[in-house]
Amino acid sequence: MAFDYDLFVIGGGSGGVRAARVAAATGAKVGLAEEFRMGGTCVIRGCVPKKLMVFASGFSEMFADAGAYGWDLTPGPFDWGKFRPKLHAELDRLEGIYRKLLGNSDVTIFDARAALKDPHTVTLSTGEEITAKHILVATGGRPVVPDLPGAEHAITSNEVFLLDDMPKSILIVGGGYIASEFAGIMNGLGVKTTQYYRSEQILRGFDNEARGIVADGMREKGVDLQVNTNVVSMEKRDDGILVKDTHGRDLLFDQVMFATGRRPNTDDMGLETAGVLLGRGGEVVVDEYSQTGVPSIYAIGDVTNRVQLTPVAIREGMAFVETVFKGNPTPVDHALIPSAIFTQPEMGTVGLSEEAASAQEPVEVYATTFKPMNHAFAGREDRVLMKLIISKQSRKVLGCHIVADHAGEMIQMAGIAIKMGATKEDFDRTVAVHPTMAEELVTMKEPVRTT
Repeated sequence: MAFDYDLFVIGGGSGGVRAARVAAATGAKVGLAEEFRMGGTCVIRGCVPKKLMVFASGFSEMFADAGAYGWDLTPGPFDWGKFRPKLHAELDRLEGIYRKLLGNSDVTIFDARAALKDPHTVTLSTGEEITAKHILVATGGRPVVPDLPGAEHAITSNEVFLLDDMPKSILIVGGGYIASEFAGIMNGLGVKTTQYYRSEQILRGFDNEARGIVADGMREKGVDLQVNTNVVSMEKRDDGILVKDTHGRDLLFDQVMFATGRRPNTDDMGLETAGVLLGRGGEVVVDEYSQTGVPSIYAIGDVTNRVQLTPVAIREGMAFVETVFKGNPTPVDHALIPSAIFTQPEMGTVGLSEEAASAQEPVEVYATTFKPMNHAFAGREDRVLMKLIISKQSRKVLGCHIVADHAGEMIQMAGIAIKMGATKEDFDRTVAVHPTMAEELVTMKEPVRTT
């Protein structure tokens, strides 16, 4: 059978775009459909605008610290009306780059919603039907809004970049990295920020000691972080949104933002009709090669709910092309992925938490907390954590956890060594760079505890 395309990609996010471009470079005829804007969650409503807002929010603390360093500055309030147009202009620029990259790669772009008709046929919202030898689903995910009275009055991380005005007060509901990052952002921009999380500690799944220091640091910086607390109902008032919480309190906020999880974008796509198996959370079930149970259909990125990180989606897209178009079966490696949480304070992590490692085998824990030089000089109470989890048997570094300014930059470098199988003794043999925070990673001589 002759197909219109060798590969048809559904979704123009980072993973889908990379897969389309690299497949086209092999000589394959490639089409790609995107119903919204090219660039996906990361570029349009995720990593990129969020990180720019993290940068913006950090200046309030820098201005405050400047006086301690001899600078005479008189900071004014944050001007959202000045920042927002520049933010959206940057997103427009990046979307243009994505489109240009696809065009230069001879990928045909369809600005339309796509759904599956059968294992080799895609139907577009324009009415077109397209056949393809291989179909790659890369539709990402979306925020989930809890089912409670008045939930429609809240925003999510999708809408936060589109606000007409910066609120004077905000309630952020959730305890994951998105909720915690935006709590720091809003607080740094001068918004009175409250965060509710239903469980005992934010950042579930990360190292307990590290997330405790992040939570303490957030409170120290002014976030009203309340754990074991959730929203029961919300009511729109002329002067804001009235929130009833699980403690029976009625509190008024200018804005409420839900960051209570994400769901794969698989609704109304014809996936199950085409024979694709979906998991309980709506995710596309795939094997180690990103192949579904239907041989012609693959899926990568957040829609598979494996590891929800942009660089992972890109890696999965590259592995897909190696497997399908280069004849080199390449499973996706999801082990020892470094990641950063752009909370304030920032956190970087790679490998196992202390809790996960100690449940697996006997370990030694090397850790130190201290006031960093720059903040101590300015009279701040901020604390840094440097932590290594070591296998007692192999001496390999099983996990590294950093809470500090620029933790993301540090963990990228530490991740290389740990991915290579570095031992504690390899770290010890490395000469310290002084004076830095990261030198503590190579100067900790005695474990603080063994498990």
